[in-house]
Amino acid sequence: MNSCRRCLLPRKVPGSGLDASGVCAFCREYARTDHKTEERARLEREADLERALEGCRGRGEYDCLVNLSGGKDSCYLLYKTKVEYALNVLAFTTDMNIPDAAWDSIRLTVDRLHVPLIVHTPPREFYRKLYRFLLQNQEERGAVRTVCYVCAPLFEGYSLALAVEKQIPLVLAGYSPGQPEPERMVYEFSHELISETDWTPPEIRESGLFSADELALFWNPRRYPVGTRFPRYLAPFHAWRYDQAAVMRKVVDLGLVGNSRNASPVHSNCPLNWLLMYSDLKHLHFNPYAPEFSKLIREGKASRLQWRIAGPIVNAMIRTKTFLGRNVTNSMEWLDLKPEELRITRAASPTPPGTAASRVSTSRQA
Repeated sequence: MNSCRRCLLPRKVPGSGLDASGVCAFCREYARTDHKTEERARLEREADLERALEGCRGRGEYDCLVNLSGGKDSCYLLYKTKVEYALNVLAFTTDMNIPDAAWDSIRLTVDRLHVPLIVHTPPREFYRKLYRFLLQNQEERGAVRTVCYVCAPLFEGYSLALAVEKQIPLVLAGYSPGQPEPERMVYEFSHELISETDWTPPEIRESGLFSADELALFWNPRRYPVGTRFPRYLAPFHAWRYDQAAVMRKVVDLGLVGNSRNASPVHSNCPLNWLLMYSDLKHLHFNPYAPEFSKLIREGKASRLQWRIAGPIVNAMIRTKTFLGRNVTNSMEWLDLKPEELRITRAASPTPPGTAASRVSTSRQA
């Protein structure tokens, strides 16, 4: 068998360990785990989240800032905070490579909920240079791991900067369980990470390709005066019970997303991600998002049938560069890259950018 018969994890994933019956090592370990401990931890996070959502009221220009990407989870998160918790919410979108389907959902959601939206458009040429460099110098875990763990800290930093400017005490992200990797976040970015750590990736700083202004796009709290109040940054779906298929249905039923097609992560996906998946299928021989969805399936948070059908279709579109897979060709043309330039050149980074352990020493600036 080429994948786990329970969670669909591809055999090529490191550590998959499929046994003679076709069950992966992660499913076997999951079956042996005492899930009462995990549930107690989730309940503790949920209680903390409830206190945070109640305690943020009236402390700033807005109660909280919600990162809105146009995907199902961020749209539903905006609904829950605005309607179910009756918070004064500011929606924030980073306008970098957002597909039309996601833009449709962003506009529909903020209009339906009457939530103000701030759109930040970062310098496009910087991103083009950044993506080119990273794709030609990937770490051994592939393109998604290399690019997304530099790109995500950028837009997370933009939202932190806006929250500091407007004295918003709470930033919320629609990360589903398993996003990002636990070494970066489980439910919350630590206070140390937000208030003391320079998030500039060492490989970017040391490349010599980026100007001081470009490096300054990464979050660095040491640029702020001593005594600056920094917000908390939470992922509520790490605390609430989560069901991917239920969220997809809910956002359509609520009128936040126009149809089930746009609610699917396949259609709301960042266009560049198709190129990243193409590179990883080429080098790693499995879709880099398969472990994430397999984990959700294993934990009963995603539909096995849905991904048993969708997974091979997505991979076929990527390999043939057809339908949504045309984004592979479009991205390579934008970046002026050829397939042979998508290269793995270095060992895995010991810690991802934007973690306390990856801190680099900088002097505090007033």
